[in-house]
Amino acid sequence: MSSNMLPEEQIALIRRGTESLLVEEELLAKLRQGRPLRVKAGFDPTAPDLHLGHTVLINKLKVFQDLGHEVIFLIGDFTGMIGDPSGKSATRPPLTREQVMANAETYKEQVFKILDPQKTRIAFNSEWINLLTPADFIRLASSYTVARMLEREDFHNRYSTQQPIAIHEFLYPLVQGYDSVALEADIELGGTDQTFNLLMGRELQRSYGQAPQCILTVPLLEGLDGVKKMSKSLGNYVGIQEAPGVMYNKILSMPDELIWRYFELLSFRSMTEIEGLQHEMEAGRNPRDIKIELAHELIARFHGAEAAANAHKSAGNRLAEGELPDDLPEIEVVAGAVLPIGALLNRAGLVKNAAAARNMLDAGSVRVDGEVVGKDFMCQPGHDYVCQAGKKNFARIKMLEG
Repeated sequence: MSSNMLPEEQIALIRRGTESLLVEEELLAKLRQGRPLRVKAGFDPTAPDLHLGHTVLINKLKVFQDLGHEVIFLIGDFTGMIGDPSGKSATRPPLTREQVMANAETYKEQVFKILDPQKTRIAFNSEWINLLTPADFIRLASSYTVARMLEREDFHNRYSTQQPIAIHEFLYPLVQGYDSVALEADIELGGTDQTFNLLMGRELQRSYGQAPQCILTVPLLEGLDGVKKMSKSLGNYVGIQEAPGVMYNKILSMPDELIWRYFELLSFRSMTEIEGLQHEMEAGRNPRDIKIELAHELIARFHGAEAAANAHKSAGNRLAEGELPDDLPEIEVVAGAVLPIGALLNRAGLVKNAAAARNMLDAGSVRVDGEVVGKDFMCQPGHDYVCQAGKKNFARIKMLEG
């Protein structure tokens, strides 16, 4: 790609895999100015590990970067301590400064698997928020009304059902919007669940005498269950730091109907190439072979070409170091309450008895979703867990609510 592309050609690339682009005519006008645009995306470091769902947005930043625009990867170290109320039914507990900064360091390391570190500006919103005086905050708060805040769906629902809304939660979208003022952003990217906060940026930029930013939203990637959005808490995720074999088997386990959705949002192949693969599958090519191509591309991105080439290998069809067999059995366990991992393994028959489970856990021989866990690991009804007990016993355990 090149920044010498015509604005209309750039728009065609930018549109791929997006949910909405507001306002396209404004973005075309900005592109026609012939200068690099300031492209902002904010991430609150609320958890240390990113999964493929997070990379949908980062991939779009790469498109802008390859087109020659200035990409600002904004770490919300200040907003992370407030807690984003988007889509929440209750007030989120704030993170400590130490938790935020520890998570931020891992974010920086992970995003450079996709973005060019030499062309990426890493910013922390505490840089300008901490400089605001009480009078500045009052001016910021005066830019929006309580009535407009309550138009936001999650706030409206909580207010209607008499669920508490803390005053500091109203500050979150205001501070996120002010980030766009501080950075003089031309365009801000976010998930569809961030639309209210992104629009706030446009409003505040007008209030502070700036040209309003354009807004690009990307869809929330469905998880491996094909239903709910990808989430570590739901167990339907593919972590970008997971072992290559774990990533390989997870990607191959996705429903066939997700193949083209994942290619469009996660692959760097052109849409022409992807359409070619679609024709091949329609002509009879095994969907599993198409999934393998995607698995190789993604594993190479995060672990290197050699890891991608060897991800499928196993010894006796039992993979080591957190990798899984192709013929992973499924076991259903009915549970009416949270279970310790040892009890779940025992009920599923992956260990002889409770004592054997304790011994394996003490020895570090139990993995859940590719990660070594201890006896304090708790399993929730309604979730699936890929478990390995020792070197030979594997299963996907479905915890059914009893």
